[in-house]
Amino acid sequence: MITERSRTVHSASVEVLARRVREGLGGAGSGTPVADHLRAAATAGGPTAAGHAGARDGAPGPVVAAGAVRLLGADVVAGYLLAGRPLPAPESQALHLTLSALPPAPRASLAALHGGEGAWLRAWTDWGLVTALAGVDAAQPPMPAPVPPGPPACEDRLPRRHRTGGAAEGVGVGEGWVAWSLRMGQLASLALPHLDGPVHDVARGGVLGLARGATRALLRGDFATAARLNRWLAWLAADGITLPVDAGVLGAEIALRGGGERCLLDVAIADRMLEGERTWTRK
Repeated sequence: MITERSRTVHSASVEVLARRVREGLGGAGSGTPVADHLRAAATAGGPTAAGHAGARDGAPGPVVAAGAVRLLGADVVAGYLLAGRPLPAPESQALHLTLSALPPAPRASLAALHGGEGAWLRAWTDWGLVTALAGVDAAQPPMPAPVPPGPPACEDRLPRRHRTGGAAEGVGVGEGWVAWSLRMGQLASLALPHLDGPVHDVARGGVLGLARGATRALLRGDFATAARLNRWLAWLAADGITLPVDAGVLGAEIALRGGGERCLLDVAIADRMLEGERTWTRK
């Protein structure tokens, strides 16, 4: 059973790791955010009777820290993807340790189809992490992750709130832009250079839906969703696609009004993609 305290501990661990990754993007961090996060958990945290919750001084336990890595997905190596640099050995070892401790489902497609939308989202997050890691860790690439089923397409002719029965079941079926954009926001860790697949193809076909979703989220004060969708807009701009809104202005407004380390990390990644401070390689 997942308690409210457990959710709070997990969320706090994700926020701390997001801050470490963001500081690395700006050149202020150590360059090994995952290794630092796991080391801090091993030193100050430790397993509790439940086996995974936090410990001394509010520090997360090792399993919680590893779970934060998996929740952030490919974002943990965003700095290296954006700069086109390989991972240092300590960071590579830390990421492989995390993957071995919490391995992705070996049959992601079946997990996605029969485990519901949550399993589908986790499968895509795992695919993004493993694929991104392979792109920056040539010396020790992980085992390839299976590609889950793609999401439904954004269909402007449908009612804006129309949604399919589920992401996996909705392959090839149109979906209204509100429901569709919310789901794409949950997949924002895939909006990074060197990642390309069925989700990215759907994003290319839903530029207007992403712009509408980001604007709607910003107007509603949902800065986390706005930042995630603006990442997709920045990714599309870097992919050479003309946008109906200015992703740079949206990002600046989100950073000014929003909050939370994960939200700020999404804004920072979008800014870096818009600045073009990396080598873009389409696969």
